[in-house]
Amino acid sequence: MECIVRWAGNDSGMSFIAETGSGHAVVMDGAPEAGGRNLGPRPMEMVLAGTGGCSAFDVVMILKKGRQAVTACDVSLQAERADSDPKVFTKIHLHYRVKGRSLKSEAVARAIELSKEKYCSASIMIGKTAEITYDFEIIEEA
Repeated sequence: MECIVRWAGNDSGMSFIAETGSGHAVVMDGAPEAGGRNLGPRPMEMVLAGTGGCSAFDVVMILKKGRQAVTACDVSLQAERADSDPKVFTKIHLHYRVKGRSLKSEAVARAIELSKEKYCSASIMIGKTAEITYDFEIIEEA
């Protein structure tokens, strides 16, 4: 895996463009009080979003492999960071909303647990500094 991150230059303040090995680009920026222009998410927001994406990916994949009729999945993340540098994540709570037909609560709980403990590289890495908790709700699709 590879990625190139380039500073957009003096005129951009603190904007950076990340180009991923898979050929995608994303703009990241700092807060105005740190010299940024608010043109993109903060780098740590990207880390948090990546954690949510990694885990949601796992949950959907595990549920599909378990022949669960999952039709939607979203996860809301709330994070706390250390007060002093390095301001690592210290607590993250993930709330999953899983939609489908006749989804089994045990299957959803197991998928989330497997993601957290075995498959989600991002949450397992972040779990070295942060307490990670989760809950979920199942939404029955008509």
